[in-house]
Amino acid sequence: MIEPREVERLLRARFHDARLELVDLTGTQDHYQACVVSSAFAGLSLIEQHQLVYGALGVAMSGAIHALALKTFTPEAWAKINGAPDGRNLT
Repeated sequence: MIEPREVERLLRARFHDARLELVDLTGTQDHYQACVVSSAFAGLSLIEQHQLVYGALGVAMSGAIHALALKTFTPEAWAKINGAPDGRNLT
């Protein structure tokens, strides 16, 4: 188990400009859904973006986090699909 605030801290430490939405899917603090919007994803494939997130979570991905449903976007891609130029509907 890993507290949601710790997951968020790890992600924000790696993605300083991140707009982030994190949901504990089961209430057991080991199944999460994350949406991360960051300029760090620019020019990367979806697989590379997800690898960056897994890297940010480090050892938590091999133990404390059992499942992670992940969506990653650049700010430009987020704005395009959501009509929010600054991605303001995420924190």
